[in-house]
Amino acid sequence: MEQREKETKLVIITGMSGAGKTVAIQSFEDLGYYCVDNLPPALLPKFLELMKDSRNTIHEVALVMDLRGREFFDSLFEALDMLSHENWIEENILFLDAEDEKLVTRYKETRRSHPLANGGLPLTGIHQERQMLDELKGRAQHIIDTTDLKPKELREKILKYYQDDQDVFSVHLVSFGFKYGIPIDADLVFDVRFLPNPHYVPQMQPLTGLNPEVSSYVFKWTETQRFIEKLNDLLQFTLPQYKKEGRTQLVVAIGCTGGQHRSVALTEHFDKLLGKQYMTHTTHRDIEKRKETT
Repeated sequence: MEQREKETKLVIITGMSGAGKTVAIQSFEDLGYYCVDNLPPALLPKFLELMKDSRNTIHEVALVMDLRGREFFDSLFEALDMLSHENWIEENILFLDAEDEKLVTRYKETRRSHPLANGGLPLTGIHQERQMLDELKGRAQHIIDTTDLKPKELREKILKYYQDDQDVFSVHLVSFGFKYGIPIDADLVFDVRFLPNPHYVPQMQPLTGLNPEVSSYVFKWTETQRFIEKLNDLLQFTLPQYKKEGRTQLVVAIGCTGGQHRSVALTEHFDKLLGKQYMTHTTHRDIEKRKETT
């Protein structure tokens, strides 16, 4: 088998069970990595032998290795030592961690049992796993504590560490009120003042688009749903074009009269929608302006 010349990037994703490895492997898939979940360490040498073939065109690989394959886990260090002698591959270990209390909470929320609990309390398995992984954590190039991270925030950290600079692209969504002026840094501006205004519903007047009652009111109208559909079609077409052009950030501004109700609800909606594909940031520029002027 002829050895390949181009260097291959290999990221081994490991860490505490429940710390976010599923989100991590999805993030690497978004980056274009060839991903394998729950690869037994004992199979790593064979996997690398296949990767070494010069006919193989895959140059970025992410592997999840954790205690779901605990009967093979002792062979992981042997496999890692073997990697240090391979000059055609760049190896990197990403270790995901979280505080014990948060891990217990996550297991309760998902109603899953810890792989080492053996029918006992999740905390017992967590303590045992932490001891087993202590040495591996010390060998990691990147350690991410996911205790206080939302899935989106974990994804952003992974992109920061592993995404090539020239591929970075983010969308900044801004809600605003036309009465206070259009954001000067906006690339795309959309006017939603034609939508029914919650401001004229007395109980909603002091609330914002972050309130479920207000957002439900905004989204219940047919014209809102049609606007969302058409704007999403437009963004799905234009954003890749801006990225292709070499832009690293695009500012999308959505405005209503005061920047408190309609624009806020719609900006939040598109943040969730576009956040599945891009790094997104949200700013509600004028959400507190009404309070400041009363």
